[in-house]
Amino acid sequence: MAFLIGETMTGGYGPVDILHGCTIAVERGEIAVIVGPNGAGKSTAMKAVFGMLPLRGGSVKLDGEDITHLSPQDRVAKGMAFVPQTHNIFPSLSVEENLEMGAFLRNDDIRDTMEQIYALFPILREKRRQSAGELSGGQRQQVAVGRALMTKPNILMLDEPTAGVSPIVMDELFDRIIEISRTGVSILMVEQNAQQALNIADKGYVLVQGANRHADTGEALMADPVVRKTFLGG
Repeated sequence: MAFLIGETMTGGYGPVDILHGCTIAVERGEIAVIVGPNGAGKSTAMKAVFGMLPLRGGSVKLDGEDITHLSPQDRVAKGMAFVPQTHNIFPSLSVEENLEMGAFLRNDDIRDTMEQIYALFPILREKRRQSAGELSGGQRQQVAVGRALMTKPNILMLDEPTAGVSPIVMDELFDRIIEISRTGVSILMVEQNAQQALNIADKGYVLVQGANRHADTGEALMADPVVRKTFLGG
């Protein structure tokens, strides 16, 4: 069984279901990407896996344990970290304080983890005393990802990490995401830039109207003429 799996998830906000029997899984140290048209339920699927959406059907399991009814905070304690698309930093706090906030559940020495994050994102070391609100969009995303990594997660979930950043910054963020996955952290992300995301993905899920339409390796989806024509613009 996959390290993390949201299986046949059905649910939504209020009486209307957004997800219809949707399944998303990621193995240890693997990058899994959720793509699809706008309004396909991509972010909703991710939130369901993280416990921010009550499920009417289906389950979520982490390393074989059923966590369907755990709160997001309890899931963080189990090794999950989630970076939402917006409001994902404390703008008035410094970069370093933002990272420290990420370690709120820990009572051990956090300096090693902080060092690893500065090694991953050197610009953050340079700007560690600066308030996070003054940074560029790409640098803020680095702070948000760094803060999530402060919990030492087994699985890092990213909701559109490259939204609104330039192509150069996007490539750099994707490079860092690959680096994080190589340390054994599983990555699950929702991405608008489907082609670039599938390029780095071990596994891809194409959602349409809250249901799985295609699921395969990133490579196979990139090579699939139907997926290319319908979702990747040719």
